Amino acid sequence: MSRKHRGRRESFTVSEANATLPLVRVIVGDLAALSREVIERRRRLSFLMAGRDPNDGDLYHQELVQIEDELEKDKRQLREYVEELRAIGVELINGPEGLVTFPSTLEDRKVCLSWKLGEREVLYWHPPGAAVADRRPLTADLLAGRTCKTSAIR
Repeated sequence: MSRKHRGRRESFTVSEANATLPLVRVIVGDLAALSREVIERRRRLSFLMAGRDPNDGDLYHQELVQIEDELEKDKRQLREYVEELRAIGVELINGPEGLVTFPSTLEDRKVCLSWKLGEREVLYWHPPGAAVADRRPLTADLLAGRTCKTSAIR
């Protein structure tokens, strides 16, 4: 099911990123739940397939084929969720955790505003390409929409 949104943004302020959270939260919530479910079903399917000869003579062949078909359908749905986020301008970083980034600029430097499912608003940022562990808190000045101090983006 496609959700309506206004269009892709190339860059977000903290306020703009927070304004998109109602929609992003819904998409990411669905995506994270389905991601975790797919991972678990793949794990179980791998366990069930271990040592099996995948042929029509196997008593459970049809059921296993059906499970694989359902997983493919769910993978397509996950890709649709990712495309919905990209259409807004948001990039998925980690599906099961529900971690996304919003492109932004602080002091004329490109950065990523970072939000994770369960957080009430965008409170972190990191340099592009940095690991999730490198998320840094936004300063009060940034949250108020004022210009970032140099020390905040080091």
